[in-house]
Amino acid sequence: MTGYFPAEFSVEITEDPAGCTVRIAGELDYDTSDELVDTVVRHLRGRRHTGEVRLDFGGLTWIDSSGLSALLMIHRTTSALGAALRLDNRPGFLDHRLRLTDILDHLTGPVRAEGLPGSAGLPGSEGEGDHTRAGVP
Repeated sequence: MTGYFPAEFSVEITEDPAGCTVRIAGELDYDTSDELVDTVVRHLRGRRHTGEVRLDFGGLTWIDSSGLSALLMIHRTTSALGAALRLDNRPGFLDHRLRLTDILDHLTGPVRAEGLPGSAGLPGSEGEGDHTRAGVP
């Protein structure tokens, strides 16, 4: 039998005193990006204090432009909440794409207070402006 069979994808979130860790396994692409963003945003909206959000890519097997866009949307959410975003266990292909698109420093740079207080800038919120611009310090 031939045809396209989507790779398994999973997102697991664990809490710790400093924040939370999001473990991503499988292919982060057009078919799975919305699931990742929805899961993370829903989780973060339910928390009073966010601290750090660590994305653990130890199980990532592939990422495309939709996956990179998902990371930017997660960054937008964490910035609006005043949380630091950390990208852990990045495989070489992810590092390469983040550097090629010039968004690594943007995703992992210091948190700016422009999204605070409240949730302006969260996907689905009624905040003004989009503070997520790849390659702009």
